Parts: sequence; structure tokens; C-alpha cells
Amino acid sequence: MQETILIQELKKHNPFVQKRVYDRFVKRMFRLCMRYVQVEADAQELLMNGFLKFFNAVGKIEYRGENTLEPYLKKLMINECLMFIRQRKMNWVAMEEINDEEPLTDFAAFENFAEEEIYQLVLKLPDGYRTVFNLYALEGFSHKEIAEKLNISENTSKTQLHKARAILQAGLIKLGYHYGT
Repeated sequence: MQETILIQELKKHNPFVQKRVYDRFVKRMFRLCMRYVQVEADAQELLMNGFLKFFNAVGKIEYRGENTLEPYLKKLMINECLMFIRQRKMNWVAMEEINDEEPLTDFAAFENFAEEEIYQLVLKLPDGYRTVFNLYALEGFSHKEIAEKLNISENTSKTQLHKARAILQAGLIKLGYHYGT
């Protein structure tokens, strides 16, 4: 079914179409929530809240081509996760300055690893590292945007990312990847 028709039917609160959209995106959105909150029960709750908000706000969706629903839903789920994280008042690790010139691992070099192996390594990161890594490396937010979203400094964001990358690199090496080979 084309997204234009899906959106039209969603705006009519058609339960069949809601179920179809839910089934289409639930696995990807659950994995996205897990990347942020790590506890399955929390991820399931955020997922359900996100879909409820999505179905209630569907009237605001503007059709922008055949890939309209997923980016909208993804943004909504990320915001749900970030609200949850802010409510938990996460403790950020004490930060030192990071030299912006310092080279960080090029994660494009890890393309030979299975997505699942990398996903599992990301899930094991400490909360702050994982959150900043997700927002920066996977969602494409700048350090300034991350700082605003999480109410932290830009240097804290940079340091959290740097430490996350170091842990991920060490984890990949344990899995058999040797950088530069």
C-alpha cells in the first residue's frame, strides 16, 4: 500500500491500517528504543507510548514521498527515549577536554562485521556513552544539538562520544578486528 494511502487511512483512524503500520515498523523501532534505554521493559513501554503518540498525531504528518512515515516515527521514538533518559536524571561521567583534532576510529572500516555484533556492543555501552553515540554516530546530530537535547555541555558530548568509540573499538578488536590490517 502506498504511503499516501496509508497516511490518508491513518488520519481516519483505520484500525486495520494502524495495525499494518505497527507491524511494518515495530521491530526497527523496538531496536531503536533498545539502543537508548537498554532495558527491554522500558523499551517496550517507550515503543507503545511512541506508537500511541504517533497514531494520535497522525493528522500533523505531511506526505513527503514514499519514505514519509519511518523518519517521522523514528524522530518521535528518539524523542520518547530522550524524555525518558532526562527523567532518569542520568549521571554523566566527569569530563576532560577532548582535542577536536585527535583522530577517532573510522567506523566505516568495520563494515565487515555483522550488524548484530555491532548492535550488541552498542547495547553494552554505559548509558551516557550509548546515548551520545546513538545521537551522533547513528542519528547524525551535532555535538551542539546533543548538548541541547540532553542538557549537557558540548565538551561532555564530545568526551562521551570519544569514550564510546574507544570501548567499541576495544570490543571489535576482541571480536577479531585489528585496525589497520
